[in-house]
Formats: sequence, structure tokens, C-alpha cells
Amino acid sequence: MKVLIAIDSFKGSLSSLEAGKAIKEGIQEVMNAEVTICPIADGGEGTVEALSANGELKKTMVTGPLGNKVLAKWAIINANSQKTAVIEMAEAAGIALLKREELNPLNTTTYGVGELIKEAINEGCLNFVIGIGGSSTNDGGTGMLKALGYSFLDKDNKEIELGAKGLKDLYSISDTNVIKELNQCTFKIACDVKNPLCGINGCSAIYGPQKGADEKMIKEMDEWLLNYATISKGDKDYPGTGAAGGMGYAFKTFLNADLEPGIDIVLNTVNLEEKVKDVDIVITGEGRMDKQTVMGKAPSGVSKIAKKYNKKVIAFCGCASDEADICNEYGIDAYFPILRKIASLEEALNKDNAYFNLKSTAKQVFNLIK
Repeated sequence: MKVLIAIDSFKGSLSSLEAGKAIKEGIQEVMNAEVTICPIADGGEGTVEALSANGELKKTMVTGPLGNKVLAKWAIINANSQKTAVIEMAEAAGIALLKREELNPLNTTTYGVGELIKEAINEGCLNFVIGIGGSSTNDGGTGMLKALGYSFLDKDNKEIELGAKGLKDLYSISDTNVIKELNQCTFKIACDVKNPLCGINGCSAIYGPQKGADEKMIKEMDEWLLNYATISKGDKDYPGTGAAGGMGYAFKTFLNADLEPGIDIVLNTVNLEEKVKDVDIVITGEGRMDKQTVMGKAPSGVSKIAKKYNKKVIAFCGCASDEADICNEYGIDAYFPILRKIASLEEALNKDNAYFNLKSTAKQVFNLIK
């Protein structure tokens, strides 16, 4: 029997690779199966870690959201015979890098994301997979673009400040000093929101408050981004341009990027479809399964591909909501929560406990299959 494990991480507990190893051990304790682990993520947190399992994990010191230095993880992988950099913008400009009292989108910058892209280009990467979730910024991606050589100038032909506050002075944009390799690069951006850049559904109004913006800031930032879009002549209404404080707009307008659902990008990058063709059973899952699972999460992406080839799909999860049965309608034949006894959240998330519970549950499921 051939089994493919393509499971997302159990957030706060097991990485995708660790979860895969636990399941593999459980299966091989009861039967002589050929088990392949394909670490995956949905394009958000954990994508670099998951995909680096089949590549090289890198760490680079870059500019953080407030100008301080942060050590950012990224990865180099061989995707479809191409050297590809995998980056999460949250590593350089993420909200998790700041204390609550530090949140202020007027000040936070995406400059470090551009530095990561430059570093990857220096390492020979011309293809990029970039997750843009979890940002602390609302600068329209101008910080990132500055790091890549674009100039954002005021009326006196001087560089504007970093952060959203700099956009209030934006008068012109120059690409004179852009690094030459950029026109050879391809960018696939994991973008799971459809918000436009500006307006009542734009990034300032919808995501600004969680990044520390008050009503006055929201109104001002939206006006500044509208001016930015007018000067740069991009499509401010294109779905996803409002993602990550306008990073979607920067990638689409200046770097000709594709904005796609994160799970689609990841599964294409790891070539999951080819791996599925030759197996008997596909295993997937995530920390919690509920009605959101079928809305672009990793298990639904995996099951969609598996059912294209009529494969049985089993899912494991830490816990499941009452609505999780909807997953059965989206290609997951059966799912199994792994908790074996009443436990506190701390006990359930403990890495050793989770590993044992997942391994043991997989063992019992495959006892039945055997």
C-alpha cells in the first residue's frame, strides 16, 4: 500500500513535517506501507517552515517593522525544476513582531520584505512564492519597493518617510535605480482576501484598526493610498490589492505578480498532483477542523486534488467543531480528532502529547484498514 501524507501544521504544537512523521510511525507500526511525507501549508504562517523541509532554510537580518533589525527566516527550494525563494512577509513586517503599544501603521514599514527579496536574488533565485498574511503595515508596499530601488519622492524631489505617514507627501515615483534582475523575476503571492486597495472595503478601513489605526488615521491613509494609486496608475480595485496594507497592490502593479489563493500556490509548488497519482490513500488535516476548513484551507486543497484521481482521503485534527462534517462533502472521506482524554489546552498543545496522540490515532485507523 502507498500512502501520501500532506498535512498542515497543528498550530502551536506540531509542524507539518512533525505531524507527518507521527502519522508515518503510527502506520508503519501496524503494516508494511510505503509512506511519503509532503509538508504543506496554506500560504500563511508556517509556509516557509513547511516548504523548507524539501529545501534549505535561510536566516537573514533585515529591517523590522519599526526600523529595528530582526532575524527573518526564508527558504530556497527546487520547485518544478526552478530555484525558488519562499518568503513570509510577517517575518520582516509582521504584527507578531510588535507589542500592542507599538502598533501604529503610520510608522510600520515593509522595507525588510524588499531586503529579503534582494537577498534571495543575490542567492540566485528568480522565482518567488510569498505569503503576505499577518502584516503590521499599511504603506502600500512602498517600503518593500524602496528596498528594491524604487524612489518615492515628494514635491522637492526628496525621498518620503518610511511607513504610511510618508505617503501623505508622495508626488512622484521613479524606477531609475531599480535592481536590474527584477524584470527577470516571477512572483506568486499567496493572497486569500479580495479587498481592493481603497474605499470602505479597502485595507485601511478593514484591517487598519487591528494594526493600531483610529478613525482619523483610517480616513487619511485611505486618501493617501488613493493618491498613490493615481500616481502609479495601477488598478486599485483589483481583488486582493488591499491585502497586507496594500502589499497586494505593490506586487501586482510594480512586480507583475500573480495574486492567488495560498493553498493553490503551495500545492502547485510542491507538485502535489503528481505525487497523488500513484498512491492508494491520501492523508491530510490541520489543528482544528470546522466549516472554515473547506474555505481555502490546506485539507480542502489536498482533498480536491485527491478526488480528481478518486483517492481515499483521511484527515486527522487536534479537535473538530460540530460543523466539521461539512468536510465530508468536500472530499474528506473521514476525519479523526486525536485527543484521547480530557486535557487542558496547554496539555493538548504540548508537542510530546500531540505527537503521541497523532501517532496513536493513525495506528488505530490503519489497524482497521489493514
